[in-house]
Amino acid sequence: MTVLNLCKSYGEKAVLNNFSAHFDAGEISALMGPSGCGKTTLFRILLGIEKADAGEIRHDGAKTVAVFQEDRLSEPLSAIKNVCLGRRDATPDEAKALLSALGLAEDAEKSVKELSGGMRRRVSIARALIADADTVLLDEPFSALDEDTKASVMRFTRKALEGKTVVLITHDIEEARAFAKNRVYPFLSHQG
Repeated sequence: MTVLNLCKSYGEKAVLNNFSAHFDAGEISALMGPSGCGKTTLFRILLGIEKADAGEIRHDGAKTVAVFQEDRLSEPLSAIKNVCLGRRDATPDEAKALLSALGLAEDAEKSVKELSGGMRRRVSIARALIADADTVLLDEPFSALDEDTKASVMRFTRKALEGKTVVLITHDIEEARAFAKNRVYPFLSHQG
């Protein structure tokens, strides 16, 4: 995926100014930057939720799935049913296996409204992992997880995403290094 000279402003405030980047197919990359620097704006533009003022994105026709900062789950549905929303032909057994691998075996049948923030986060990750997508965009996906849970979820997620084009957006350098290894890039939103 290639981003060329992307620009985005909100009124007088320029958030992205000729931002360019290339994310190699089949590789995991991380974009690092402090809160408020435009990372989520870039994420939303990559997904087509927002429109850039100028610039170009070359996706090469890849199917894309995302984990947002907020969970975006269907409250009345169980964790299993929420995960199955990630792929039309997903089976409950596939969903339960993913949830178990993410430490939610005992809670898979519960309505997500009964789950803690960290549990809900893992349901969101499982839903993205089950999807049939070539590109995975992750916006602060490991927030709300305690350190031990974060480490195990990151290991499992990284392994499950091998061979896919993955862009992790984060402000946590340790998270970026552990997840993307040596493909960590500073997010310089005001390039020009």
